[in-house]
Amino acid sequence: MNTTSQPVIVAEKLDLTFQTNDGPVQALRDVNLTINKGDFVSFIGPSGCGKTTFLRVVAALEHPTGGQISVNGMTPDEARRARAYGYVFQAAGLYPWRTIEKNIMLPLEIMGYSSDEQAEHVDRVLKMVDLEGFGKKYPWQLSGGMQQRASIARALAFDAGILLMDEPFGALDEIVRDHLNEQLLALWDRTGMTVGFVTHSIPEAVYLSTRIVVMSPRPGRITDVIESTLPRERPLDIRDTPEFLEIAHRVREGLRAGHAYDD
Repeated sequence: MNTTSQPVIVAEKLDLTFQTNDGPVQALRDVNLTINKGDFVSFIGPSGCGKTTFLRVVAALEHPTGGQISVNGMTPDEARRARAYGYVFQAAGLYPWRTIEKNIMLPLEIMGYSSDEQAEHVDRVLKMVDLEGFGKKYPWQLSGGMQQRASIARALAFDAGILLMDEPFGALDEIVRDHLNEQLLALWDRTGMTVGFVTHSIPEAVYLSTRIVVMSPRPGRITDVIESTLPRERPLDIRDTPEFLEIAHRVREGLRAGHAYDD
């Protein structure tokens, strides 16, 4: 896959240690990573390895205790104020008393968009996630997969160039997950945005990504960064090809190597 070499997210010797009642807990150690414009980068590793923590550092929801990180050449706090990214959480997090379109409008309201601008943005992103005609529905009237698409639409509503996704499809069944993986790839292809994606699924990571970042158990370190050799056009049955299985094998080996890492 061809992406530009323009750095969007740059982490250098990044450390993060949490102070807890039981003593310090190091969540990230010496993380060095550059994500370029247009990359689709998946983070995979065992639970507690720092995948989500890294995404939260990018989003200024956590602050590193060592090293440095930049987002579009800014600090994460500056990037947050500049609305440089949208964030999709594990749960859709939609307000049940607001319609789908009103949920999507919420960040636009906070940011001071006019009513006409809000309506235009909502119409556009509903089309992008194939939810046209569902704007007047309430979250409880939609399936789990449709709710998560609405959550993605909300993250896209203010035209951020970066989309951060924390295991957004983990709670969905395999059929729905496959469908949303296909839709997400199509959305990424149309928009050219940069995606950081956390997953526990090797097939999902391989299917979606231009690069796969394999992380070790805590303290989270990067044990491998795998460049995908798969074509940009990826039907689901590409998962049965030797090329796909070879990348999946390397991811699996990277995860094993992380568990064997000697502190």
